[in-house]
Amino acid sequence: MTQSLDLDAYFRRIGYEGERAATLDVLQALALRHTEAIAFENLNPLLGWPVRLDLESLQQKVVRQGRGGYCFEQNLLLGAALTALGFTVGGLAARVLWNSPEGAITPRGHMLLRVDLDMPYVVDVGFGGVTLTGALRLVADVEQTTPHEPFRLRGTGDEFVMQVKLAESWTSLYRFDLQPQFLPDYEVTNWYLSHHPASHFVNGLIVARPAPDRRFALRGNQLAVHYLDGRTERRALETGGELRDTLERDFRLTLPEEPELVAALDRIARGDRP
Repeated sequence: MTQSLDLDAYFRRIGYEGERAATLDVLQALALRHTEAIAFENLNPLLGWPVRLDLESLQQKVVRQGRGGYCFEQNLLLGAALTALGFTVGGLAARVLWNSPEGAITPRGHMLLRVDLDMPYVVDVGFGGVTLTGALRLVADVEQTTPHEPFRLRGTGDEFVMQVKLAESWTSLYRFDLQPQFLPDYEVTNWYLSHHPASHFVNGLIVARPAPDRRFALRGNQLAVHYLDGRTERRALETGGELRDTLERDFRLTLPEEPELVAALDRIARGDRP
């Protein structure tokens, strides 16, 4: 079994042909290429298929089979690539605030990366519809540009709140501190999110991918295209075939020919739970 990352195959998967060095320019380029090539998606937990976080399983699913994944899969894969290039990389955990009630205490259900260069940066290629497409300096209360929306980190004591600027308003995405996290920490949360009957990853289709001037987002059979100029286009996907075509075209996923997937897409298109 492979115990190290096939860096050449990963670079082919994301279409990266640039320099191989531990520099900020390379970090920024990889964050963008990764997010535009590898969609956020939850088909495995939705269908009851296992979500495995070991490196060989990540390479098999995401690199070789052309699939995507959610935060643990996305950031662990990128972290392995950065480590192979000589970056100093650590894992962090966050409490999601996006779409949560004001003041809610949520579990540490999200993963992001800390990358240390001349100063610390945070990278997160796995937050779905508004995932980062660049690296942010780990500094508080400074608006930072990315290839998509502006972001900032609000300092709150020993924690940071990741915020994105949407329609001239700042929206909080998640709260995190700098306590290092390790694979066993993520394995526990991953098991909960991919198995608990109340998990939204088990109960509905969620897919997202940024493109140069827009973001594609799919919830159930509802497709939205959010353009950076502020426009949004929405439409319902009415058949399983239309859902599959959209997943393959707009989200660039290679989907298996599995009967349970075909049946699930048909049910989602009808508006039923999978």
